[in-house]
Amino acid sequence: MKTQIFIAALFLSGFTFAQEKKDSIKTQKIEEVVMKKQVFKKQSDRFVYDVAASPVTKGNTTFDLLRQTPLLSTTDDKTLKIAGKNNALIYINGRKSNMDAESLAQFLKNTPAENIQKIEVITVPGSEFQVEASDGIINIVLKKKMSDGLNGNMRMSNSQNKYNSSSASFSANYRKDKLGISANLYGGDNIQAQHYILRNGNNSSSNESTGNIDDPNQYIGGYLNFDYQLTEKSNLGLSWNSSANRSYNSTVNLFNTIRSLDADTNQYNINYTNSRNKEDARSYNNSVNLNYELKTDSLGSKLNVNAAYLNYRRFQFTDNKTFFADSAGNDTGLGPTIYQNLPQIINNFSGTVDYIQKFKNDFTLSVGGNYNKTKTDNDTKNDTFIEGKPVEFAPNHFIYDENIYGMYLTLEKKFSDKFSGKIGTRYEITNSLGTSDNAAEEYRRIERNYNNILPYVSLNYAINDKNNISYAFSSRMRRPSFWELNPVRNILTEDNYTQNNPFVKASSTYNQELTYMFKNSYFLILNHSLFKDVITQVPLQRDILKPRRDEQGNPVLDPNGDPIMDSHKQLRYIRTNFGDKQEMSVMLGMQKTFFNQYLTTNFNIGVQRNVNNGSLSIDPTSGDVFPLYENKISSTSLLIQTNNTIRLDKKKTWFLGVNYFFVDKQQIELGMLKNLMSLDLSIKKNWNDWTFALNLNDVLRTNIVEIEDYQANGNYNYVRNDQFRRGGTFSITYNFGNQKVKKVRNIEGASDDIKSRTR
Repeated sequence: MKTQIFIAALFLSGFTFAQEKKDSIKTQKIEEVVMKKQVFKKQSDRFVYDVAASPVTKGNTTFDLLRQTPLLSTTDDKTLKIAGKNNALIYINGRKSNMDAESLAQFLKNTPAENIQKIEVITVPGSEFQVEASDGIINIVLKKKMSDGLNGNMRMSNSQNKYNSSSASFSANYRKDKLGISANLYGGDNIQAQHYILRNGNNSSSNESTGNIDDPNQYIGGYLNFDYQLTEKSNLGLSWNSSANRSYNSTVNLFNTIRSLDADTNQYNINYTNSRNKEDARSYNNSVNLNYELKTDSLGSKLNVNAAYLNYRRFQFTDNKTFFADSAGNDTGLGPTIYQNLPQIINNFSGTVDYIQKFKNDFTLSVGGNYNKTKTDNDTKNDTFIEGKPVEFAPNHFIYDENIYGMYLTLEKKFSDKFSGKIGTRYEITNSLGTSDNAAEEYRRIERNYNNILPYVSLNYAINDKNNISYAFSSRMRRPSFWELNPVRNILTEDNYTQNNPFVKASSTYNQELTYMFKNSYFLILNHSLFKDVITQVPLQRDILKPRRDEQGNPVLDPNGDPIMDSHKQLRYIRTNFGDKQEMSVMLGMQKTFFNQYLTTNFNIGVQRNVNNGSLSIDPTSGDVFPLYENKISSTSLLIQTNNTIRLDKKKTWFLGVNYFFVDKQQIELGMLKNLMSLDLSIKKNWNDWTFALNLNDVLRTNIVEIEDYQANGNYNYVRNDQFRRGGTFSITYNFGNQKVKKVRNIEGASDDIKSRTR
């Protein structure tokens, strides 16, 4: 199932480097000098890692390479995070990737890393970037190649976790004179497996659910880019991205134990049920972008114009059945059944205009604007049956229209070889309207209109060749994702579900960061983020009365023939704004090679402090009153990460990887997240144009999420989620063609900032 009921923690990660042997001693010496200057350095607003000469890229995917980059991390093997940030946005050659979140993850995992020149991590993006909240940017800079021709690569991989999965990809790049064409096609299948233990309640009533969720997926996707040089100063580009995912026969199988205290006997009455849910879902994403770029002078000034259209469609059909059961888990009768039809269609039209003017005195002025018009159509239906008879039909056609107008101005100045600075601001206007044709009165019309001024400043001072210090401040906002606004329930069990919320409003974030670097090998980062009106899930639980039933599901009657009512615990994970939050971190890191480059190590250690301040007692989607849920707890956590690459032979064809991370327990919105850690091993062989690799993940099987929360009113909540991360992947990669072919110009899409808000 796609439903997720927890938020994983942030932690540190790193990247390893190695140096490829050259044909002559002279070349080798030159390469060593370049490496010392470029492998790891801090520029005015970003960290830069030169990976062009590193054999660690060969045979790896882009996702493998990114997860080893300093300050980057992933706990779920799906999403990338920058330490101290909520999210990491992917850019390619300075332009945002033109894919939705799910498609982007598959794309990165199926794209070989051989063509990457360097990776830039922008922890505090400037005003010219359209990012939200405390998001950072990962900019992938591709190698520049100078001749015409055709090249590409093919990759095949097979993975074994709880289930087996496979994937394959093909990429090609063609250039002839003024025309460049690039294409990528990837596909595969997998079964995302999870095991849950869920407990919630208090001394008078409680629920416990244990069991498995299996989500089979078949996916295919790719892109096609055309770039034509109109004149020496202008280019015209057309990009098309497409992806599709089919997830049929996703299943939830949970065994539920429901306890309720009988006030007369002071004994617990226990009922057992099975939740057996089945889901068929499929999604499609297509986007097209037209780009025009004009270079206006020899200093690098240019005009960039984009127009784009995005269409996203997701169709989801679920049946959620509750079976009465005995203590051994055997079905004894059919209880309530809920059928859901949960489609979502998104159409977006977007445009951007950016102009950069460079002056001879190292002064740069950037100005631009953007417009996004988005319409989402959610024609949902919820039909409830008891004993095969319909008892409730709840259709709700929710339409959401949103218009965003934005403009920015950025001034950047290099005052001397040692000191530089950047200052800027964004001004954004957001107008949105959500309407329902068959819902409660409060759903019928939800209108939001707000304006935001978002300042930014960055200062960088190179004390000398060995010491560098920088400071940055930015203000951002986070708009809710479109699926978060759609007022539907995603049902896990009869008494446990997540609830989206059309009343969620945008949140604000204020980020500060101070960085010190020494000898381009050691760094110290101090970060502070303040979040206002945090958008998150809040677990609200209350007691509801239900008829007591025997093992066959029949109501238990009192002497008068009336059903005996017991107290049951209902748990709702409500998507809403939940107070304020602060995150503070101190990170000390090192990236260095030893023993004549036989060992390359990246070690990070840090401390993160979370300060939460939120409370909620009313379901904003229904007005139902719950016992107060409060999270005003702070925590301080230790973070450790090390990545090591060991060269096993002189020819630099065999490599061993040893990677480890540890995240101490920390307080998040849902409660106390217990510590996480993982040991990953890999071995790789480079042979001419072939690369063979074997990766073993979570060898010790310690990357399992556990969250627990205890409230002052006696309510508790516990979640244990095992996603079977321990496993292995074997891959084969082959590079073909003229490896000097110039890469096609990558183009920023006008609708790119909308992508991350789709599912």
